Amino acid sequence: MKILVPKLLLHAEGFAVCVAAVVAYHAGGFPWWKFAVGFLAPDLAMIGYAFGPRIGAATYNAAHTYVAVGLLWLAGHFLAIPALWPLGLIWAGHIGFDRLVGYGLKYPSDFKDTHLSRV
Repeated sequence: MKILVPKLLLHAEGFAVCVAAVVAYHAGGFPWWKFAVGFLAPDLAMIGYAFGPRIGAATYNAAHTYVAVGLLWLAGHFLAIPALWPLGLIWAGHIGFDRLVGYGLKYPSDFKDTHLSRV
């Protein structure tokens, strides 16, 4: 049971981030068609796997960390570019959803080796 608790917490954390991003997106009054179109965009980073697992893991992880989302939000805030705010929410929602369903950051050994488990 001890092993399952951190994993369950990581899934719950993903759920919380996904829900928070959707609620904030709704509260901002942003168009839902953009959310639908942009929600899967971070998965385009899987194209890196065409160049091998090391590059694939690096590109996938770069597009699936909250650090990148935070930097986008900070850029939008401090550079006064409000158009970046909904993009950050969509991106955060995507990452949260991935964590909820068990997709984590990738190890360079194999696409199925993630920080959450082997998919």
